[in-house]
Amino acid sequence: MVFDFLKRAQAEVPETKASATGPVVAYHSAGRVAWSPRDTVSLTRAGFSGNPVGFRCVKMIAEAAAAVPLVLQDKAQRFEEHPMLSLLRRPNMAQGQAEMLEALYAQLLLSGDGYLEAVGLDDERAMMPLELHVLRSDRMRVVPGADGWPVAYEYSVGAVKHRFDVRNESAICHIRNFHPQDDHYGLSPMQSAATAIDVHNAATRWSKALLDNAARPSGAIVYSGADGQSSLSHDQYDRLVAEMEMHHQGARNAGRPMLLEGGLDWKPMGFSPSDMEFQKTKEAAAREIALAFGVPPMLLGIPGDATYANYQEANRAFFRLTILPMVTRVSSSISNWLQSFAGESLCLKPDLDQVAALSAERDSQWARVDQATFLSTAEKRQLLGLPPLPQESSDG
Repeated sequence: MVFDFLKRAQAEVPETKASATGPVVAYHSAGRVAWSPRDTVSLTRAGFSGNPVGFRCVKMIAEAAAAVPLVLQDKAQRFEEHPMLSLLRRPNMAQGQAEMLEALYAQLLLSGDGYLEAVGLDDERAMMPLELHVLRSDRMRVVPGADGWPVAYEYSVGAVKHRFDVRNESAICHIRNFHPQDDHYGLSPMQSAATAIDVHNAATRWSKALLDNAARPSGAIVYSGADGQSSLSHDQYDRLVAEMEMHHQGARNAGRPMLLEGGLDWKPMGFSPSDMEFQKTKEAAAREIALAFGVPPMLLGIPGDATYANYQEANRAFFRLTILPMVTRVSSSISNWLQSFAGESLCLKPDLDQVAALSAERDSQWARVDQATFLSTAEKRQLLGLPPLPQESSDG
C-alpha cells in the first residue's frame, strides 16, 4: 500500500518540455556584449556611409528585394484582397510597402538583424495590427530568459528605454541572419567584409593624399651650379617655388612649357610598379566587398571581373542567388508572425511570374510544363507554385 501511494504521487507531477541546452545558452549569453568590437554603428559609418562599394551593394539589394511583388495564398486560393495585404501596402502613415521593406532589408544587410514592431494590438476589433514600423537594429537588445529564449526586447534611444514583453503575444518580429557563434543576433555581410572595407577605405585615403599633394610629381628640378654647388640660395629657392606655383600648377597651367635657367635640369618621374600594384589591391578589395554581399562585380562596374558572359546573365544570377533567397526568408517570417493575429494559415512569398530578371527562365519552365501531356492541369499548377482552381478544390 505504501508503494502504491508513492507511485501515485509521482504520477501526478506534470510533464514539462524544455530544451536541454536552453539554460546553458541563457547563462552564456547573460551580460555578454552582443556585437564584436566592430559594432554596428562603426561598421555602418565606415562600410555604408563612407564606402561607395558597400553603399551601392546595400542599396542594390535592398531596392531590388523591396521591388519584388509578393503574393498571399493558402492551400485553396490566392488572395487579391486580405487584411494582411492591406497592412503591407500601407504599413504606416509615413511609409509605403517598398519603403518599409527597403528599410528592413537594409537593416538586415548592415547589422544582420531586422526588427518589425506591430502597433495597435490592443484594439480587439482589429484582425491585424494597425501599423508596422521598422526599428533600428543598433538600438535593440535581446533579453534572454532562464531557458535561453528571448522573453523581451529592449529598445533604447539615448537614456530612454522601452521594453517589449514577448512571452505571450509578441509585438516584435525579429528576423536575423545565421550566426554560428551567437544565439540571439545575426551575422551581417558588413562584418564579413570589414577587412576588405578597411583596405578599400585606406586606399581611398591614400589616393586623396596624393591628390592633395598634386598627385605624384611629374618630375623633379635638379640644380647643379657652375662652381659645383648643389643647393640654391634662399632667394633663388623662394623665387623658383613662387614661379612654379604661379605658372605651372593647376588645371589652367596644364601643359605650359617650363623655362629653366642655367644650372637647372628637369628629370621626369612616373608611377613605380608598387604604385600600380596598389591600385590592383584596391580593386581586389572592392571585389571582396561585392562577394560578401552577393553582388556580381560586373553589376558594380568593378574592372577585372569576367565571371559572367554578359550583364543579363550577371543580373539573373544576382536575383536567383541573392535577392530571391532573402525575399523568401523575410516574407515567410513576416507571414508566420502576422498569421498569429489573423488566426489562419497563410503563406506570403515572392511572385516569380512578375520578376522581370527571371522572365527567360520562367518562360522556359512554363513551356516545359505545358508540353508535359502526362500531367493534369492540377499537377501543372502545383509544379508552377499556383493554388488549385476553385472547382478543383471543391471536387477534392
